Amino acid sequence: MLITHVDRHPRDIQEVFLGDDLMTIDEFVAVARYGAKVLFTKNYEKRVNQSRGLVERFLSENRLIYGVTTGFGENVTKVISPEDAEELQRNIVLSHSLSVGTPLPREIVRGTLIMILLNLGQGYSGVRLEVLQLVADILNRDVTPFMPGEGSIGGLLAESHIGLVLIGEGQARYEGELMKGKEALAKAGLQPVSFSYKEGLAFSAGTTSVTAMGMLALYNALQAVKTADIAAAMSLEALKGTIHACDPRYHAVKKHEEQATTARNLLRILAGSEIAETYKNYRLQDATSLRGTPQMHGAVKKALKDAADSILNEMNSVSDNPIIYPEGDDGVALMGAHFDGSFVGIYTDMMSIAMVSLAKISERRIDRLVNHHVSELPSFLIANPGLNNGYMIPQYTAAGLLAEMRVLSHPGSVDSMPLSANQEDASFFGYSSAKKAYEISRKLEYILAIELMLGTQALDFHDSLQPSPATRAVRDCVRGQVPFLKEDRYLYPDVEAIHGQVHEGEIIRAVEALVGEIEL
Repeated sequence: MLITHVDRHPRDIQEVFLGDDLMTIDEFVAVARYGAKVLFTKNYEKRVNQSRGLVERFLSENRLIYGVTTGFGENVTKVISPEDAEELQRNIVLSHSLSVGTPLPREIVRGTLIMILLNLGQGYSGVRLEVLQLVADILNRDVTPFMPGEGSIGGLLAESHIGLVLIGEGQARYEGELMKGKEALAKAGLQPVSFSYKEGLAFSAGTTSVTAMGMLALYNALQAVKTADIAAAMSLEALKGTIHACDPRYHAVKKHEEQATTARNLLRILAGSEIAETYKNYRLQDATSLRGTPQMHGAVKKALKDAADSILNEMNSVSDNPIIYPEGDDGVALMGAHFDGSFVGIYTDMMSIAMVSLAKISERRIDRLVNHHVSELPSFLIANPGLNNGYMIPQYTAAGLLAEMRVLSHPGSVDSMPLSANQEDASFFGYSSAKKAYEISRKLEYILAIELMLGTQALDFHDSLQPSPATRAVRDCVRGQVPFLKEDRYLYPDVEAIHGQVHEGEIIRAVEALVGEIEL
């Protein structure tokens, strides 16, 4: 089960233990978005300490290790003496902290910190436990490093800003105020560290920010596709659509599980609807945006499930380079390209395309709800059109959001540029892919909020027939925040309120409390 709202919501998780079990998406979101505490198990601490012991052994034996006793990138040919090894680690953080522009949201920074703990805590990185404990303390005391979000290719530059705060440099936000990193640590009761062998490199490499953004986008998208099933059911009901398009016999002949489960979701949500029962034979066939919901939503679900497999694997993998691989009482430093984020980049590109596909059918249902030429409802869902514009403009907003999403859906993972004097001659752009997917997921939530707002208004015009218990619960949820539109008013707060319900999973919980889990 990828995501559930029946038994437990991520905000209900108070503590997450690292070291024994694979992290789940709900646990990740609990820490990144809702501030759950992070704790280490004994196994976590043991692995970290053993790995650090190997690094110290390698240094005492003068073994050649990339980024520890050599320079970085094209400077791999430059040998660094053990006496200069610590300065080398400080230098990589200082020189690489060059992402620019607007800082990333708090939940992405916190997600990156979690990924650092997962990545470096598996016993293959040689980082000291005290350094990782500081990362956990920063999370648990809500210190948010200033992490500019523009100009990073595969993470790297953005992550380095976190390393700055750990050594008392850079900037961080504490209790709402942006200040120097050292000051933020002090106010939180923490002390900076000095990076030792390999530690600066470990904090600057990996797929940590890429995977963090991918995970948050994935969570939003999985939640959105469930919400989309609910919104589509409301629209189908309000527009007198026929539930015959969801007949399980029809979907049994198409070999896509997600299509059949979507049709089943719609039937479950609409069970007990006087409106749906009355109009099930009203038309022989509805417009594609209504009857095509199982096919279109189903394809999105399949793409998201495939993406989840890849991104969850990356989250629980080691993306460090080099890795310190133990072998008996000894070990070996292995060098390669684990920092490559293609597994996340390619699948977040696919997620972006899938989310745009979900948005485009929602926007079409939105248009049908406000278009009296096809809806058989009052023009723009207002009783006195002309003097009042009613819900004319929300469809404009949805169309504008969809246009922005389409621009962002261009795949970033296909790009490559040579870097570091051609030593990094094939570079991945998974960072931009994941960042775009995150932005698209937030825009999608707004489009679904608009459809829910209009669907609620449309159902209120069916005053002689009752909607289903599930859609009535959604209507009550929305009406708890947004009153019936009798005449024109300022609609921005309405959309924001419903967006909050979508983002927090309140719409899903209202429905799942009655019909059980919405299937993916």
